Amino acid sequence: MNTAPPAVAELSADEARRIALRAQGFLGAPDRRGGVRGVLRHLGAVQLDTISVLARSHELIPYARLGAVGRRSVESAYWAEGRAFEYWSHAACILPVEEWPHFAFRRRAYRARPQWYHDLPDGAYERVLGRLRAEGPLTATELGGAKNGGVWWDWSETKVAVERALMYGEVVCTERRGWKRVYDLAERAIPDALLHDDLDDLECLRRLVRLAGQALGVGTRADIADYHRLRGEQFDTVVEGSGLVPVRVEGWEKPAWADPAALGTEPRGRHRTTLLSPFDSLVWERARTERIFGFSHRLEAYVPKPKRVHGYFAMPLLSGGRLLRRVDPAREGTALVARQVSLETPRAVRPMARALLEAAQWVGCDTVRVERVDRPELAAPLIAALG
Repeated sequence: MNTAPPAVAELSADEARRIALRAQGFLGAPDRRGGVRGVLRHLGAVQLDTISVLARSHELIPYARLGAVGRRSVESAYWAEGRAFEYWSHAACILPVEEWPHFAFRRRAYRARPQWYHDLPDGAYERVLGRLRAEGPLTATELGGAKNGGVWWDWSETKVAVERALMYGEVVCTERRGWKRVYDLAERAIPDALLHDDLDDLECLRRLVRLAGQALGVGTRADIADYHRLRGEQFDTVVEGSGLVPVRVEGWEKPAWADPAALGTEPRGRHRTTLLSPFDSLVWERARTERIFGFSHRLEAYVPKPKRVHGYFAMPLLSGGRLLRRVDPAREGTALVARQVSLETPRAVRPMARALLEAAQWVGCDTVRVERVDRPELAAPLIAALG
């Protein structure tokens, strides 16, 4: 690892927290005119996931920042008019179409990959491209089926071919339809001005590091590299030319870098009170969340039920710029069910009630039912606040 250059500024832990909140869209007036698309451009990546409790995670991301945006309009806001594409960033993510050139380094790496988990029969790749060229955007099912009938990873040759074409960049995922990827030819889906792999690997990495630093406001080497799943060595190679500046943050053991614009003005404005998806970029990296908020959080959806501590899809509560524990929600008919509520102190009761009521209204529920509170003495005040 390269030695960090001298810091240009020293930040308190509180200043770093507020810079991070502003950079992620939780401090200050929300950009309502920019809407969902503005949130996507600002964050640079919105993670997708199959789990849907209140709503799917990519719906929860703009909701957390803008409030009760119309759910029916979220998908079109992301995908309409070729505004976005899906690709591998932090994970499977929706990305602004303007970022297509920045991932040329990853597409080239996939094309150079010597071995794949699935074999591909001769001609299968070309047949998929031919179908898309002749018929327009199609799902894997419409292309001939996604599976062979075995376990979930037993992909059909059509699915293998189209996914490989997606990673190579010859095919683009232009939307999700019933959670199925819709594939189209890149030459048709990506604007001509962006449809190129002209940027060399270093320039791709430099731009992604700069954009990640801007989206985070301030972060360590690991924080910034993790945003688009870069390696630490890749970060080291380009950070000097990225435009980010080295800073020292109180209580952080490792060097940090910041967006110079984030240092220019003091973060001020209204704090959002909301529930966060575990896949929200404010909290998706556990070590960073613990360092900034003193809050340990782990997604337990894939943990066996008897071993879960906080619940299947526990959502952190953000209020006053702090994380005030969490709730594991569910939906039963028109009721939002708080299966398990964790509250730090009595002062978290009213923010939790407010966040639950707003979320319930957003997803079309007319009641909130509380099943369990980790501090039993706070159950009655919470239920009263919900009334």
